[in-house]
Amino acid sequence: MSLAQDIAILNQIPMLSDFQDDQLRLLAFSAESMDYSRGQRLFDQDDRADGGLVITSGMVSLQTRGADGFVEVDRVGPGTLLGETALLAENRRPCRAEATEAVRIIRIRRALFKRMIQEYPELAQRLLDQRASNFRDTVAALKPIGDKMAELEQINAERRVRNDDKS
Repeated sequence: MSLAQDIAILNQIPMLSDFQDDQLRLLAFSAESMDYSRGQRLFDQDDRADGGLVITSGMVSLQTRGADGFVEVDRVGPGTLLGETALLAENRRPCRAEATEAVRIIRIRRALFKRMIQEYPELAQRLLDQRASNFRDTVAALKPIGDKMAELEQINAERRVRNDDKS
């Protein structure tokens, strides 16, 4: 793939969509391109994550460890960023990723990404704003569940009181 194609793919990634063309060019030029064959593992569950992987071609099976081995939980393709959080902070891979066909990725190491946002502080601010917005959305989506759990806890407390009164 050409540098222009890599830039176009990177621009599709929501986390990178605020980057200017010259910033994406620098990122694409500095990142590593890697190829995987069908059945080859990109990473395993619980591996140390040192950055993100952008799928530029092919399909990847995401699998989690279950009682009877690994089970596919998702299948992703071009334009997917695996390891968004790993671009910002040290963590472990939450699943296994395996190529289901020939796959090409752009590997962005955390050190490179941190250098980018240090050189362009406006990017750091936009990423912070984006993360804060995602966090607010998650909290709002979880609120109804929290309300239901509080309602269930109230019902259980009332049952305990009734049962204590009968004793």
